[in-house]
Amino acid sequence: MRKVVVIAPTFNEKGNVEKLVEQIFNQTKNVPNWEIHLLIVDSYSKDGTAEIVKKLQNRYHHLHLLETEKEGLGKAYIRGYRYSEEKINPYLIIQIDGDGQHDPNKIPEFIKKIEQGADFVVGTRYSKGGSIPPNWGLHRKILSFCANIFIRFGFMKPKITEWTNGYRAVKFWLVKNSYEYLRNYSGYVFQVASLDFALRNNAILDEIPIHFKERTSGISKINAFQYSFQTFVYVFTHSSFIKFVIVGFIGFGIDFGISYLGIQKFHQAVWAITLMSTETAIISNFFMNNFWSFRHKKIEGGPLNFLSSFLKFNFVSSGSIAIQTIGMQILVGFFGRKLWYLYKILIIAFIIIPYSYILYNKFIWKGK
Repeated sequence: MRKVVVIAPTFNEKGNVEKLVEQIFNQTKNVPNWEIHLLIVDSYSKDGTAEIVKKLQNRYHHLHLLETEKEGLGKAYIRGYRYSEEKINPYLIIQIDGDGQHDPNKIPEFIKKIEQGADFVVGTRYSKGGSIPPNWGLHRKILSFCANIFIRFGFMKPKITEWTNGYRAVKFWLVKNSYEYLRNYSGYVFQVASLDFALRNNAILDEIPIHFKERTSGISKINAFQYSFQTFVYVFTHSSFIKFVIVGFIGFGIDFGISYLGIQKFHQAVWAITLMSTETAIISNFFMNNFWSFRHKKIEGGPLNFLSSFLKFNFVSSGSIAIQTIGMQILVGFFGRKLWYLYKILIIAFIIIPYSYILYNKFIWKGK
């Protein structure tokens, strides 16, 4: 029988914790091939949360309590992971909020997805069948929605509909491998970082829709400004796509500079200068992307493999050369040379960047 540890961090949740414990252990009958353990990681609550849990341990033998200093959500989960490894040795971890906003009746659905082959399952509020509380204020709805959209497109993973929700199931091999990576993330950005880590390690991801409920007792611990800022910084510094765009801007500078000199100053043929400027930028982009944007999956295997990848890169990039050369020539032919720089900007921003990012990931820097 496989073991699953449900981890619920708490701080001053005496109004929610007993109901949470009862609801989680009620799921035992719905997952007959699993042994459910519940670990409450309490940050020395002042309201008696831990005392309630200790009393409940007389009734539920697989109920565990770990009391820690209040160091943030991420630290609480890491401590919970390590406790689970040492005391329980689980196959699966399920994270759940201790405030009653996550429905424990969804636990069997998470486990079913794991049994079907997923390594990481996220409860999503933003796909069909999911929802956020209707009584949330407009500003909170906008913040939640915009943060999620920013992360999805910042990482260029639009098919993943949920990044920030803490209701999730993760196979323990993945949890164990993430200790070192996640140790510096103490706040709610921990959730974003853990999902990003899973994707970087080729975990099989799945989602289930959930209805996110408003808490009925206690107060929210989240600092919206701090969370938003930390999330922005994490995405900006870890997104291969954002780095790719920055590299693209550098390449654009090289491309534009050569084009300006050749077309504006020396009045050479537009097609010839465009061909030369684009190829020079492509060479620059290859090296910067390999050693910065995609360094977590950079090309290895010696000089021959590097050369082979460089040639493949140029082959894929030939589409960029053709698109830009033909596009520039057509636009200049229709509208004249005067606004040639505007044509170049539009072609690069709306065609070349998305085209290149998709194909480079598919053929050059494939996931390991």
